[in-house]
Amino acid sequence: MPDYAPDPALLAKAETLVEALPYMQRYAGETFVVKYGGHAMGDPEAARDFAEDVVLMKAVGINPVVVHGGGPQIGAMLKTLGVETRFVDGLRVTDAETAKIAEMVLSGAINKEIVSWIGRAGGRAVGISGKDGRLVTAEKVRRTTRDPDSNIEREVDLGFVGTPADVDTRVLDTISRAGMIPVVAPIGVGEDGETYNINADTMAGAVAIATGAARLFLLTDVAGVLDKRKELLSDLTPRAIAALRADGTITGGMIPKLETCVDAVQGGVDAAVVLDGRVPHAMLLEIFTRRGAGTLVRAD
Repeated sequence: MPDYAPDPALLAKAETLVEALPYMQRYAGETFVVKYGGHAMGDPEAARDFAEDVVLMKAVGINPVVVHGGGPQIGAMLKTLGVETRFVDGLRVTDAETAKIAEMVLSGAINKEIVSWIGRAGGRAVGISGKDGRLVTAEKVRRTTRDPDSNIEREVDLGFVGTPADVDTRVLDTISRAGMIPVVAPIGVGEDGETYNINADTMAGAVAIATGAARLFLLTDVAGVLDKRKELLSDLTPRAIAALRADGTITGGMIPKLETCVDAVQGGVDAAVVLDGRVPHAMLLEIFTRRGAGTLVRAD
């Protein structure tokens, strides 16, 4: 027996590493796709924690792919430039001018800022968009709305708003094999070369399916999926999600996020997780601890 008492703080760190070991072994060589949201990017401390998490994943043999949003930043730039904007079903109506501004903000300022944060944390990242290497071929999103007075449906033209039609992962594979972390702006290219703005959750889900990811993380600004008592639901399936949506437990912006999760797990992703990006090192808690930190969705 040692004749000294170990420092409790150091002992706790050692125990944490021991707890994490089987998860490191399990996920070595796997791909994790992380959707990093626009609101979470507004806090420098949270951005630093996020970058450290991604760099640590890479260091233990996981291949992270970051897909980022930027809605608030696009909105701020449009306001600064005096460009009016409107939304239909949560999607920004995007004319040619708005599409250029969205690409400038997403593929430029935001993308390179995330690359910089990862670099400061000791990692190496490459910023790209879905246009690079024809990573994401997009097709136009079509939406219909129903007039509340006449009850007549009509199609709404959202302009250059797209959805992934095909994902070619070769550019991601090349970057990951080189020991670097891809950081992807949610911009796609149409068959005729048009530029499309794509919802970042949708983009991340499509990339996760195409890469055969073990995990899809959707970082948001809530703890995860909450029940009617506002308590966290830690595990869900597509069937349970349908029931919660039917009884009104799941509403608003959580619906499209969970639709993305369901599409991902039904498309072959092992699990998707909705978790709070404001919690320090939330992804590490989810990946490397028994309890986890958010709502995990698995196939039925």
